[in-house]
Amino acid sequence: MTVQIAATYDPEGFKDRGFVQAITEDGDAAGPARAVADLEAEIGSARAESPRWIWPSTSDLAPALLRRGIRVDRCHDLALTEALLLAYEGRCGEPRSLGAAWARLHGLAVPEDRAEGALDAPAENPTTQPALFEPDRSGLPPDADPLRAVREVYADQLRRVAATAHPGRFRLLVAAESAAALAAAEMAHHGLPWRADVHGGILEEVLGPRPPDGSPPREMAAAAADLAAALGVRTLNPDSAPQVTKAFADVGVRLPSLRRWELKEVDHPAIPLLLKYKELSRLYSFNGWVWRDTWVVDGRFRPEYTVGGVVTGRWAARGGGALQIARRLRKAVIADPGWMFVAADAAQLEPRILAALARDEGMAEATQSDDMYTALADVFEGSRAQAKIGLLGAMYGQTGGGAAAPLALMRRRFPKATALLDDAAREGERGRLVRSHLGRTCPPPSQRWQAAIAGDAEADAADDSNRRSGQVARARGRFTRNFVIQATAAEWAEVLLALLRQRLRELDGPELVFFQHDEVLVHTPGEHASAVAEMIGECAARAGRLMFGSSPVRFPMSVHSVECYGDAK
Repeated sequence: MTVQIAATYDPEGFKDRGFVQAITEDGDAAGPARAVADLEAEIGSARAESPRWIWPSTSDLAPALLRRGIRVDRCHDLALTEALLLAYEGRCGEPRSLGAAWARLHGLAVPEDRAEGALDAPAENPTTQPALFEPDRSGLPPDADPLRAVREVYADQLRRVAATAHPGRFRLLVAAESAAALAAAEMAHHGLPWRADVHGGILEEVLGPRPPDGSPPREMAAAAADLAAALGVRTLNPDSAPQVTKAFADVGVRLPSLRRWELKEVDHPAIPLLLKYKELSRLYSFNGWVWRDTWVVDGRFRPEYTVGGVVTGRWAARGGGALQIARRLRKAVIADPGWMFVAADAAQLEPRILAALARDEGMAEATQSDDMYTALADVFEGSRAQAKIGLLGAMYGQTGGGAAAPLALMRRRFPKATALLDDAAREGERGRLVRSHLGRTCPPPSQRWQAAIAGDAEADAADDSNRRSGQVARARGRFTRNFVIQATAAEWAEVLLALLRQRLRELDGPELVFFQHDEVLVHTPGEHASAVAEMIGECAARAGRLMFGSSPVRFPMSVHSVECYGDAK
């Protein structure tokens, strides 16, 4: 039987002090509650038992533990679990803290969640000395027993999980989400190796020398001047959407928007110049010199990840733009001497997820290939490109243009897969909730959406209400159509991450240092690179079995062992 221990900091905020108590699998007390002067040391001393820790929030506890060299194997994160359950119950976005969950359980006023960190500040530097008092994020009232609150909320969550349509799947979701929170804390603690000098060289090569504060880099200024000249205007601020739109209108070009993919469809010689400026501006704004000086400390980039920060279950990052690093900057991610990176990403994950969810035999057979699109080319008149358009069009709700013919073939050859997607879209159009394979639930429609569907002319007085309601319904249908796929893919990736995190313990040294959607990066001593690569493949296969049982769908990983992350692809 798994040893379970409830743990929480002292809600009065006194640094290090806390409470612990052994509890049963059902959340009942299995021993006396104890106050401890140093909660982190107490957690470290119990590592030999490898307990599952039941605590309010991993993001509050794990960073301090890691600074003291304490790594936790398993936990149940009450805040992350509460968020999953609230969404399942159609209450997405309600406060999820221990105090909020406890208040709901007792019919009390529910406190708002306390902000977890600044969006524009780097993650906590591991060398920073902790404060004597830490802010209490539990939201519990002063007279509440914190350990009793942990036990009661945990027991209530177990009951609610048992009441879901597929309790076994939801338990796997909770376990994967909690394990992901531990992995996220560890990745922020280890940091991603980053060569500031290489980064600076890339910036100078692309943007020119570092400009004085407040001035644009040389190449950005030149691109802006070229764009103005091509449009026949003396001055132009390319960052001003109204100015750019008007300048193009004056030469007879109506821009549908300033989105990159829509601009590429516009035929005018100034469009490539605008796209070049936008690319330079993005690099300068998101990953320029100021970003480097702020976020790269002692040769490491330490972002602060937010597990489940996107409604589909994908991660987000608080500050630093960890999930939006320009591809060219991967050249600055260089392993330590004698170490290597093992970079792995899932091959065509979402189409494989669709095949597994739909139990479509024809699609499942195609997953045996490393390239599904090539394997399905014969179905789409010998064209790999048409196979890709058909699969992606079905998952993302594209119906017009070049997607029409491939979609028609999809419906004829893979009826189970297209029926699953169409059902999800219809549920969304009706304002209903759809769920991933393990039970992650999409947000309910907003009040504005409901008003538009009801034909309320006040929702948008400029549009015909009936036409408006149809557009709004179809837009939500496209979202829910893809939600079931993207959210299930995010679950598979978190299960993979949880398994790999544990397997790496078998070796001395390898560290998870980066995770993005379906891609993992391990920093490892060179002698372990091949073993790590093998582990990743084994964990991918096991993640598929845990998610889908005996499904024949294959989930291959593209794995590369390199000294520089930029050489991985």
